[in-house]
Amino acid sequence: MAVPLTADQMLAALRAEGVRVVEHPGWRTHDRAGHGAWGPVHGLIIHHTGGTAPSDGEIVWAGRADLPGPCAHAYLAKGGTLTLTSAGRANHAGGGDPAVLAAVQAESFTTAPPAPHQHEGSAGAVDGNARFYGLECSNRGDGADPWPPAQYDQAVRWAAGICRAHGWSEKSVIGHKEWSDWKPDPGFGMAEFRAAVATRLAHPASWNPTTPEDNEMTFSATDARTNWAFKGSTDKVDMRQYLVSTYETVQRLVATETAQTAAISALAKALSDAHPGVDTAQVVAAVQKAIADAVIHVDVTVGDTTTKES
Repeated sequence: MAVPLTADQMLAALRAEGVRVVEHPGWRTHDRAGHGAWGPVHGLIIHHTGGTAPSDGEIVWAGRADLPGPCAHAYLAKGGTLTLTSAGRANHAGGGDPAVLAAVQAESFTTAPPAPHQHEGSAGAVDGNARFYGLECSNRGDGADPWPPAQYDQAVRWAAGICRAHGWSEKSVIGHKEWSDWKPDPGFGMAEFRAAVATRLAHPASWNPTTPEDNEMTFSATDARTNWAFKGSTDKVDMRQYLVSTYETVQRLVATETAQTAAISALAKALSDAHPGVDTAQVVAAVQKAIADAVIHVDVTVGDTTTKES
């Protein structure tokens, strides 16, 4: 239970988390004030729009004939841009199960809250619009429309940013399908989504995964891509280990190049100190060219295309 974030607090929390935020004109005062309470808040609900851009984004802002806008606090486009649409009460959650609300408020469940048995208009439903922030993600929800990594990542960041601002764990994040027994959204697994939120919350808000380990890449043993076979060879290589090894090799090469550049610059400076007329920039350029000319070039075959690499 918490007092809702102000517009400024929400914006600051999301920007700190690395969310690519766009402010819709008027979003700070665009809400359903006068049509029910806003707060105290207990968590966040993830939705998919069931439509396509740009019309689904317009609906999130303005609503429909049967449902006035705003229909969420933010709209997330396929490319990962998040547009803020409200800082107050929004028509996104509707009625839901009080047992789910209690589990979210206490953060007492393990992988998922109890299955919902209530919905908008049912006798035992409670008002979710008063108690949850809502994110609408652009997706048709037909099982065929993909979830681009950039969009999914930004959804995780949005959820983590709000949770971090309130001091909540990932268990304050649920899907609409976990709130109402009428709803199917979002079209991805919420247990996995919460796990991704938990990973972000275990790091500072500024965290950006940069290594295979940080990205927590997993490869199924039954996946046909688990092993690679090089062209002309029957030997197979574990894909994950190969990628990790490649990453480490590249990092070592980058470090070596950086050290070499620093050493060349220091050598040129020492030469200039001993011989004031020497052009250090010309010396550095000459040495770097000599190194580049000495690099051995090899042919690398990828599929049926042969390219020249150093």
